[in-house]
Amino acid sequence: MAETCLQERCDRMTSEPSTPNIPAQLCATELMAAMPPVMQFIRTEMRRQSASLLTVPQFRVLAFLSIHPKASLSDLAEHLGVTRATASAMTERLVQRGLIHRIEHPQKRRQVELTLTTAGATHLHQSHEHTRDQIAELMHHLTDEQLVNLLSGLMILRKVFEAATFEMAKKLERDQSAGEMGDQNPLVT
Repeated sequence: MAETCLQERCDRMTSEPSTPNIPAQLCATELMAAMPPVMQFIRTEMRRQSASLLTVPQFRVLAFLSIHPKASLSDLAEHLGVTRATASAMTERLVQRGLIHRIEHPQKRRQVELTLTTAGATHLHQSHEHTRDQIAELMHHLTDEQLVNLLSGLMILRKVFEAATFEMAKKLERDQSAGEMGDQNPLVT
């Protein structure tokens, strides 16, 4: 039903002479509609794999550290949307289970660096593989042409969001640097 409705909207928009391409607004709308069920499926599968070993927040810690090795406790707390104390308690449990290392920062006495252990990385990798296999199973009925189109769209989407994320990070860094410079300059009020 939803696919038919989308196809009708696309057909209508592409058949209009003044609109040679599907507008970005429609793509954004469909992306926002598609992401929740996709992410729900991925989260459910990942949880199912980790159910006996990890809570969902603990699993999120492992996933974050796989992307951000040597992250600080503050970085992790911000990502999880919890206090530093809560993040510290979570990491302590994972350290005790041998899934992450917590190392004192060499220059900053009150800061720690968090990294995955081999066991933590292995567990995360196995969960990812299982979830990838489950997603592939969902797509087994798609034609080769549909799979190629989907892959092409996903690759484009990834590039768009990676570039946007990079630009946002640069802007945030510039804004933070400007704020620090303002704090250090006695002439700035």
